[in-house]
Amino acid sequence: MKVTGIIAEYNPFHTGHQYHITKARAVTNADYIVVVMSGNYVQRGLPAIMDKYLRTELALRGGADLVLELPLPWADGSAEYFAWGGVSLLDQLGIVDCLCFGSESGNVQSLIRAASLLTPEQPRYSQILQKYLADGLSYPAAQAAAYEECMEENSPLSTPNDRLGVEYCKALQRKSSSIVPVTVLREGAFYYEEALCSNSHSSATAIRKALLEGTSPETVTDQLPDWESQLLRQHWHRCFPISPEDFSLLLQARLLNETSQSLKNYWDVSAALADKIIKHLPEYTTFSEFVQVLKSKELTHSRICRSLLHILLQQTCQDSPCSSPSENVPYARILGFRQDALPLLSAIKETSAIPLISKLADAHKILSPHALSALEAAVRADHLYDAVVRHKFGGPMPNEYRRQIVKL
Repeated sequence: MKVTGIIAEYNPFHTGHQYHITKARAVTNADYIVVVMSGNYVQRGLPAIMDKYLRTELALRGGADLVLELPLPWADGSAEYFAWGGVSLLDQLGIVDCLCFGSESGNVQSLIRAASLLTPEQPRYSQILQKYLADGLSYPAAQAAAYEECMEENSPLSTPNDRLGVEYCKALQRKSSSIVPVTVLREGAFYYEEALCSNSHSSATAIRKALLEGTSPETVTDQLPDWESQLLRQHWHRCFPISPEDFSLLLQARLLNETSQSLKNYWDVSAALADKIIKHLPEYTTFSEFVQVLKSKELTHSRICRSLLHILLQQTCQDSPCSSPSENVPYARILGFRQDALPLLSAIKETSAIPLISKLADAHKILSPHALSALEAAVRADHLYDAVVRHKFGGPMPNEYRRQIVKL
C-alpha cells in the first residue's frame, strides 16, 4: 500500500487543487491520498470562507481518499507551526510514504538544502537574520534576504509556496521522518494574485475575493471543477461565503474587555503590538480595516490577523499546545473519507501512534487530559464559527459533537 500525504486548506477547493491531487497520485504512484486540512480557521489568521465539512466533501470529490483535520492551534499558527502540525500528524499515522506539495520552483532539492541551513539554524545565518530584522524588515523578508546573503543564491524563502515547502522539509528533518518530500510545480496565478485568470488556475485569494464580492458562485465557475459549481450553488447563502467582517463585532467586543497587559498573554501578541491595539482601538471599524491600521513594515498582514484571531479565540501563550514548536499533534480527527478507502483506515488503526477520532462524543475515552483540553478548545472555536454562520444565514445551530463524518 503506497500512501501520499497532502497538507492543505482548500479555501476554497478549485481546479489547481484537483490538478495537484491528480499529479501527486501520479508522480508518487500512490494507492491512497491522505489530506490533512485546516478546519474552520486558516493559517493566514482568518475564518475559512466555508466550513470544514463542505470543504471536506469538495476534497473527497476532487480526488482525496481521506481527510483529517489539522487542529487548532497548528492550523492558525505561522508557517513553521502549520508545517510542523501537518508533518507531525502524517508522520504519526505510521503509514505515509510521501508528502507532496506545490511550489513555485518545482525543485525539491533546493528546498531541502534551505531546510538544512535552518535546521538547526546556522550561526552565520542567524547573525545576518538579526541584522535584517534590526533594519526593520518583516521576519519573512529578513529570512529571504539572510538566505541570499549567506548562500549567495536566490532564496526559496521569497515566494509563499517555496517558503512553506522549506518548512515542510524542516519539519521532516527535525522529526527524522521516513516520509519523502515531493514537489509539484505550481501552475497558474501567483499565490496573492487578486484577479481571476481566464486561461489558467486562479489563486484561492482571487476566488475568495470574487465569491465575497459576487452575487452567486457563477462568478468563479471557470475556476472550479465541473462538478463543484452545482454543489456550491446548493450551499450558497446557506453556509457560505463567510468573511473576516462577519467576526468584526465579536472581535471588537473582545478587545474592549482587554488591556495592554492582558493582551500580552495571547499567542503572537508582543508588548508593542498590545500597546498599539489599545492605542488605536477607538479607530476600530471592522476586522480587516483594523488590520490595516495596525500593519507596519515589521509586522505582516498575516501576522496581525493571526494575533487578532488568537485574541478572539482566546488562545493564550500558556494554554497553547504550540508553546513548544516541537510538540506533536496529539490526535487525528477524521473529517471524511471515501468508502473505497476503508482498507486505508483499517491500516491506520493498526499503525497510528496517536488516537484516531471518528466520533467526537467518544473522544474523552481515548484522549489524554492534555489532548482532550486541546480538542475542547478547538470545538469551542468551531461553535463560534457556526454561530456566526447561523447569524448571517439563519437555520439551526449545529452541535459539533453531533456532526457526522463526510462519506462518499
